[in-house]
Amino acid sequence: MADESDDKLRTLIVDDEPLAVERMQVICAKIDALQVVGTASDGAQALRLIGALEPDLVLLDMTMPEVDGISVAKALTREAHRPAIVFVTAHDNYAVEAFDLEAVDYVLKPVKPERLERAVARALARRGDAERSDSEWLEELWIPHRSELIRIATSEVGRIDAERDYVRLHVGEGDAARTYLLLQTIAGLEERLDPVKFIRIHRSTILRKDRITGLRHDGLGVWSVELDEGEALRIGRTYLPKVKAMAGR
Repeated sequence: MADESDDKLRTLIVDDEPLAVERMQVICAKIDALQVVGTASDGAQALRLIGALEPDLVLLDMTMPEVDGISVAKALTREAHRPAIVFVTAHDNYAVEAFDLEAVDYVLKPVKPERLERAVARALARRGDAERSDSEWLEELWIPHRSELIRIATSEVGRIDAERDYVRLHVGEGDAARTYLLLQTIAGLEERLDPVKFIRIHRSTILRKDRITGLRHDGLGVWSVELDEGEALRIGRTYLPKVKAMAGR
């Protein structure tokens, strides 16, 4: 008979705060799918234990002295045995980096048991799936919303507007339309979006290309893009040649 522990996710908890580790152990003990096999108090120790224990899942604090969570996750990308990573942090401004590292989830402190259970469910869904995205472009984003982070596929984002150090993501259309703020510069996000699907038309605006239905010349060298919902947005002079090339104009 197979040991029931074979079906559990062998889990390593990594956090430099002892009380946070203790709280996470208590929460994990109540999740049947988890078996905690060890804890680490810093990134260097975490890497040693991951090599020795080969856990299936690492619950990884983002901010630690010397070797932080991002550094641990980057180091693991070079390893043959690569556990699923769930970042656990009090900070919501590392979501883009977390997706770059193919983390399973990004859970905000203080951790709620039901939120961690959802993260574990995602890790289980990915378990045994050898397929990882080879795309260099962002396919999903985590967006801060109502004290947690939600996942938004970039394919759902129709428009991105710059708001100082933030971007506003316009998701959905019509009555289902909604917007979210993300701490990220528009230039930084543009570098991570697939240029086949997105185009920057202005210093403060990026559009998903399939929303563009045509170009309009407004005279005196001023051009606008016409969108599928009837709106027109002005094209910045710097971006006009690329937009015209896209449209074959």
